[in-house]
Amino acid sequence: MLAAARDRPLTSPPLWPSDIADDATPVEFSVQVNDGGDRHLRILAETLPAAPSPAANLRAAKDLVAALADRYDLPLDRLRAVEDLFSPDEPQGKFSWWFSFIFDAAGRPKFKIYFNPDVRGRDRAEELVEEAFTRLGLDGAHLTVSDYALRRPADRLTFFALDLDRSPESRVKIYVSQHDAGIAEVQHAASAVPGIDHGQVGDFCRLLAPGTERFAGRPLVSSYSFVQGDREKPSNYSLYLPLRDYVPDDSVARERVRRHLRARRVDPAMLDEVIGALTDRDLAAQAGMLAHVSLRLSPDRTGTTVYASSEAYGGTKN
Repeated sequence: MLAAARDRPLTSPPLWPSDIADDATPVEFSVQVNDGGDRHLRILAETLPAAPSPAANLRAAKDLVAALADRYDLPLDRLRAVEDLFSPDEPQGKFSWWFSFIFDAAGRPKFKIYFNPDVRGRDRAEELVEEAFTRLGLDGAHLTVSDYALRRPADRLTFFALDLDRSPESRVKIYVSQHDAGIAEVQHAASAVPGIDHGQVGDFCRLLAPGTERFAGRPLVSSYSFVQGDREKPSNYSLYLPLRDYVPDDSVARERVRRHLRARRVDPAMLDEVIGALTDRDLAAQAGMLAHVSLRLSPDRTGTTVYASSEAYGGTKN
């Protein structure tokens, strides 16, 4: 996956200004933990060729898909159904395709691919996503997303994603960045999912960003997951809070995340294991290593994911 970036020394500048992490590192780590304790390690990544460009990066991503499919016998039928939508000759936006590698406790991987809705221009994002949903048999999904999360000019489609596995829980996901949103907007977005307590979204925001009325820095991100049997209503809602914009430093971020984990009946020692694996710097020196925290809500399962930057190229650039 690291491809041309694998052997590049960190004393050299980034090969490409990847938007994966704040400092252009093409990798971000996260730990997903279900309420009760089950964990998964996840790595979000952008694969880069030796001579990167928007078109070359897209070709490298397609080559990686082929290599992974061959090695792990991945089903590509859903990807093939929408691939042409997200494969223009001249890709636009900050990226074309990204990847997530999800490892269980035994180290077995699953794979997820992210597409950029802006890849043919921002003005065509909704058109692309609506067509992708239709091709995947989710005809009413785009209307649900529009009604609950894309209601304001400041709400922008961010990612369209597919799990590459054969499980009945294999997901089609859509992410919406809700710029300058308050708690009311994201609670309304969460109410698209039947059978969940969308009030937990407000509790989550107030605990991690106390006193914040409007999230005017990096935006809150709402996402929906559609699985087998879904057509219009999603089975899952997740809210991603960009913690590094709403804390003075990572020591404060750590304490807030620990409080959140305890409230979800998760041992907060997990967080210190994550931090210790990535850094030995003074957490009070700056914010940015603890980049995002997400709350995942579905009728039968809830959980938290903590996103952590390696700060390989020096950390957060505002």
